[in-house]
Amino acid sequence: MIGGGIGIPELMILLVIVLIIFGANKLPEIGSGMGRAIKNFKRASDEPEEIDVSSPKADKKEKNKDNESEEESKD
Repeated sequence: MIGGGIGIPELMILLVIVLIIFGANKLPEIGSGMGRAIKNFKRASDEPEEIDVSSPKADKKEKNKDNESEEESKD
């Protein structure tokens, strides 16, 4: 094809090949799996690069210690 891209005839041939390989019963399962994979990929790409591994309780304890040390330094 000179125009580039995938046209309707190519998509039909591709669909027939997929139907032959996987069968009609597996297509919804494959589609939902691909959808979940894309959704997870988008979610992972939107998350910040750094992963916080500390627990919320540990964060609160550190904040309390910081606040106590600031109060002591003011006195």
